[in-house]
Amino acid sequence: MNYEKNPTAIEDKSMEIIENLMKNSKGFSEDEQPVIKRIIHTTADFEFEDLIRFYDNPIRKMKTYIGEGCKIYTDTQMIQSGVNRHNLNKHGCELVNYVHDREVAEKAISQKMTRSMAALEKAFDDETIKIFAIGNAPTALFRLLELLEKQPKREIVIIGVPVGFVGAEESKEALAQQTNWPYITIHGRKGGSTIAAAIVNAVLKMMTC
Repeated sequence: MNYEKNPTAIEDKSMEIIENLMKNSKGFSEDEQPVIKRIIHTTADFEFEDLIRFYDNPIRKMKTYIGEGCKIYTDTQMIQSGVNRHNLNKHGCELVNYVHDREVAEKAISQKMTRSMAALEKAFDDETIKIFAIGNAPTALFRLLELLEKQPKREIVIIGVPVGFVGAEESKEALAQQTNWPYITIHGRKGGSTIAAAIVNAVLKMMTC
């Protein structure tokens, strides 16, 4: 059988097809285009072109923080698995996730909250974490916004793309209503860990090329 075997050629051709099939690829900035194209490449879902939201130059600020070797908090291990470690390591960055830590589990039980909330609280105490990538748990995004209300000068970027039917859409609406922190989000119920990882990967690739 005759088919393309070169991974670089496959990806380049995919991105070309995506750009040609998008309704308005020029409607995104130079920084935003690689992100939305990476999301569509990951999902084969062109609806994301209409659903994605960028606020206050989040990609530019992600580049700054990554260039400084920041930590990136992820609310799932799936995001960690999906991020390109080779590109991440080039900038001395670290992915962290605390959902499965013993003290987090104990705190969640004692304080009657989700482990995602307890893990987010632990992450929030570490100011070297500059990017919060939330792809699964609406409660983590809600809790992050609550904590930020008490620290309005905290410098972070929020990737808020939880997926689901209970709280996901509402948590992203709450994110969109705030105007203090740059964010990337997906309107509605769609989202997920693969989307969060795709966003991080798109930015890392821009910085690596």
